[in-house]
Amino acid sequence: MKLIVRFFAFLVVASIAGAIAVRVARREAELMPDPAADEVRLSAILEPLSFHSTSQAFRGGTLDCWYGGGVLDLRDAQLHPEGARLKVRALFGGGQILVPESWSVVSDVRGVGGLSDSRPAQERPADAPLLSIEGPVLFGGFSVSSTMSEAQVRGLEQATAWQERHRPVAIG
Repeated sequence: MKLIVRFFAFLVVASIAGAIAVRVARREAELMPDPAADEVRLSAILEPLSFHSTSQAFRGGTLDCWYGGGVLDLRDAQLHPEGARLKVRALFGGGQILVPESWSVVSDVRGVGGLSDSRPAQERPADAPLLSIEGPVLFGGFSVSSTMSEAQVRGLEQATAWQERHRPVAIG
């Protein structure tokens, strides 16, 4: 009986701690960056995310998905000549990272979940653009691909519409 009480007490404390962490993270979240930005700071915290990059020298940035997720579309971006590093963190969330077929992707994503590259296996040249993805995941994950199904496109359109309706407005 004591074990059950302790377990539920732990769940309550963990839920409160998680709610506080999410509240702090949402407060620190920035407005959606410019699609042409070379570095991004993206978050899907209790909400969907849809971001399409058109950067001409993408260097990377951060992607946080806490109880939320979505799509980071890099198919129209060009990587910086030295490559790019994307730091990801997921807590009961995750997303899809779309990249051109020609890019090499290396992963150092660890935790309960992870990152999978669902693109067909192929040899890429040694000088192929390199995207390095790293970070912790807990009960979530990310998928790297170069295409999206029609159902995924419809879901992305719905998420984008939701995001536009709920986007914070800059004052000043």
